[in-house]
Amino acid sequence: MGDCEEGREERVMDIGLKDLSKKLEEFAKARDWEQYHSPRNLLLAMVGEVGELSEIFQWRGEVARGLPNWEESDKEHLGEELSDVLLYLIRLSDICGIDLGDAATKKIVKNATKYPPKRGKTNLRSDDPFLYQHLKKLIRGSEFSYDEGSGGL
Repeated sequence: MGDCEEGREERVMDIGLKDLSKKLEEFAKARDWEQYHSPRNLLLAMVGEVGELSEIFQWRGEVARGLPNWEESDKEHLGEELSDVLLYLIRLSDICGIDLGDAATKKIVKNATKYPPKRGKTNLRSDDPFLYQHLKKLIRGSEFSYDEGSGGL
């Protein structure tokens, strides 16, 4: 693989939800499809794509992580179906006025507090700095508190 291809692939991997959202909005506008992009229609289209994604796994039994025994064409097809689901989800969240990145981050934090690790007291500052920073932002000024010195909750 050449340097140009690697750079292009890296740029694609770095694209954010907001960038994808903008591209989807432009795509719909250019085709005058916005009139069809109601929450219900987008949800039903996404469910259809989840069905197509399910078909890929339907008769394979358990599949090893990384899909080591899959043909490249099967992996490519899987990537296309995963992308279809993701793109409909992003478009649906936009039409509903939900900041998907923010909602997902808050959900990760909520799940982390709802399902703490089984080991002893967690020090979020060192164990999960991403979660620590976002949790700190969310609880600042709320009814929750955190111990700034230890990084624990």
